[in-house]
Amino acid sequence: MLNDSNILLHLLNYSTFCLCLVSKIPSIVLVARAKSSKGFSLKGLLLELTGYVVFVTYQIHHAAPSSTFLEYPILIAQEMTNIAHCQFVGGWKLVTLQDWIIDLAMSLCTLISASSKFASAQCLYQSKDSSGVSALAWSISCYTCLAHSDQFVAFGSLILPVLTRFAVLSSLNGFVLAMIFHYRRDVKKVE
Repeated sequence: MLNDSNILLHLLNYSTFCLCLVSKIPSIVLVARAKSSKGFSLKGLLLELTGYVVFVTYQIHHAAPSSTFLEYPILIAQEMTNIAHCQFVGGWKLVTLQDWIIDLAMSLCTLISASSKFASAQCLYQSKDSSGVSALAWSISCYTCLAHSDQFVAFGSLILPVLTRFAVLSSLNGFVLAMIFHYRRDVKKVE
């Protein structure tokens, strides 16, 4: 029987999954239309991809329910390039060798993913132009991080490294989103 909290959890889970199916598409479309990647950080993209790979590996290794990571392979597929593919395959094999390696990798995963957000923020700050960066994609990232935090708490999965990851990434996603709006407003003032 579904009670109100179960309905909310299912809604969070399904909405997160559905949004992750399309979360990178606004960025792809924006860059293609603008024919410019001004404000977009390749370094941030590669760091984010590394964080996704480590997080999925950690969740699988510790037999977490698939609903806690099912959208990550989709996100990885949306960002995949030849070099990233090599990184994914090599990284997957490396971190699954020993328990201590996957646990260490998960601890570093938050730093890696946070670095991707800082790289994106740095790129925005240097260019002072967010026209090549999708506010919708970053909004989706904010929502899905916050939704994951709620899901882990509700499922009783109070795993400190996982909750820390989502708290840090939610904050940084929000910071980058604020920068996008700030620099979009500044560009409109100049025009």
